[in-house]
Amino acid sequence: MFAFTILFLLLFLGLQFFFKSKKPVEPQPVQKQQQQQQQLEQAKNPGAALPAAIPAASTQTSEAGGVQAASESTTVVDNELYRITFSNRGAQVTSWILKKYKDDDGKPFELVNREAAAKYGYPLSLYTYDADTRTKLAQALYVPSVTGPLSAPATLSFEYAAGGLHVKKTVSFDSTYVLHAEVSATPNALLAWPAGLGDETTVPQYSNGMVDTAQDGKTDQIQAKKVAGGATLNGPFQWAGVSDLYFSAVFLPDTPNDVNLVTLHNTIDIPKNRKHPDPNQVDKASVLGAALGSTSGEPLRTRIFAGPKALGVLGSIPTNGAPSLEKVVSFGWWGWIAKPLFVILLFLYQHVVANWGWAIVLLTIILNVAMLPTRFYMMKSSLKMQRLQPQMDSIKAKYAKYKATDPRRQEMNKEIFDLQKKEGVNMFGGCLPMLLQYPLLIGFYRMLGNVIELRQAHWLWLPDLSAPDPWHILPIFVIISMFLTQFFTPSPGMDQAQQRMMAFTMPAVFGFMMWNFGSGLSLYWACSNFIGVVQQMVMNRTSLGRETRAIAAKRAAKKTGKVINARR
Repeated sequence: MFAFTILFLLLFLGLQFFFKSKKPVEPQPVQKQQQQQQQLEQAKNPGAALPAAIPAASTQTSEAGGVQAASESTTVVDNELYRITFSNRGAQVTSWILKKYKDDDGKPFELVNREAAAKYGYPLSLYTYDADTRTKLAQALYVPSVTGPLSAPATLSFEYAAGGLHVKKTVSFDSTYVLHAEVSATPNALLAWPAGLGDETTVPQYSNGMVDTAQDGKTDQIQAKKVAGGATLNGPFQWAGVSDLYFSAVFLPDTPNDVNLVTLHNTIDIPKNRKHPDPNQVDKASVLGAALGSTSGEPLRTRIFAGPKALGVLGSIPTNGAPSLEKVVSFGWWGWIAKPLFVILLFLYQHVVANWGWAIVLLTIILNVAMLPTRFYMMKSSLKMQRLQPQMDSIKAKYAKYKATDPRRQEMNKEIFDLQKKEGVNMFGGCLPMLLQYPLLIGFYRMLGNVIELRQAHWLWLPDLSAPDPWHILPIFVIISMFLTQFFTPSPGMDQAQQRMMAFTMPAVFGFMMWNFGSGLSLYWACSNFIGVVQQMVMNRTSLGRETRAIAAKRAAKKTGKVINARR
């Protein structure tokens, strides 16, 4: 019995030693501390060089019929533009820092909407129609090819196999905002960007979210209210993704004919006051996402652009004959004005004055000088019209006895039109500067409100030309400048009561509009008005200006006399 007991103990201890040697070797505490210290230093200094990557072989286990990691780990991929943190739990991105951009607090910009992602899924996660399978894939511990820091250009792969699921995901990185992903999954799964973007912090910003697509050479931007959650859109798709006002995440599949798109639409609670959040004071905001998948059963291969909606960046991305990614910048119907204006503004910023505010001022001066001939044309047309005014008044007096519905009133209009045509007067000539000014204003509005270059651009007291003036100085300048414009512009054909109403009503209306618009637009409008006032004061001293003002004074005196006689 004694000998048997000793033999049993030796056999038991030997088996324990044997099985222990087969277990994965956990990283030494010193190694763990070094990894944590490296990640902290990299977070503080994004531009610092990364140390060598750590092979992941020591952290993975391979069982019969299955491949999965023994513990959770992260891999940080770094280049000059971004720092992406992958977790092997779900083989998905938990952080996507854009180094050249800052958030509203001045910190490096986070492209991942962490609050929404924690609820609906992280970037580059896998989407399946079955919710249980989707949850399993998101919680599974994949085996990464590398853990720790990794410098681009590089390739990172993940693999997982268990319980009938088998997924292999490979992501390649270079020096641009574009990376390449290949996904092979059984059962079939789609690659997803499921939960919006990181700069969506308030309800108005969430409302700018949209799904962007390019099919058969045509692009479409689907607004949030029209995006159906879980809807499958049949391909081909040359590119598709989600974007908000300033940033975008777009899939560019290698084989557009073999892909479908699933649109995702969820909601999230946003505190009405983010500085002092109150759980009882919240708004519902839409969170948009997109998932791209192969229809042929072959692995999905796609490029992914995730970055700023800067025209220069978007235009440099090859689309292989598809529409340019510049289309994700939402200029709308006024793009034919907004985009050329931005091209000129960008040229001024790059080659004349390296400040966006002064570039807007300079562009405003150029546009107003270019429109100066239209102001002279307006004054000449107005003067001709006033010279004909007595004859037109006599024609109107001849038909005054007829009601407005009388067919003979048409004869009056014909006589007036023939008189104007004979004297070479265009009744719409005085509206020409207005017809040019308002499209430019709308074009500036679309341009300044959608280009990322104006985001957080400083000028004098303004911290952000894309945001309203915090001191409301520019809207006040808009009101004053519009009043002065009305005051110095002669209007002989307008009743004095109407002229006074226009002098106060229009500045008040436009000033109220500019109160909450981007300060870049207010800067353009106020500057344009003050330049117009100076031009009008100079034109009033010309012979045309003096004659126009004299006619205006004569008509005003005549109307005043009629009013006095009527009162008597």
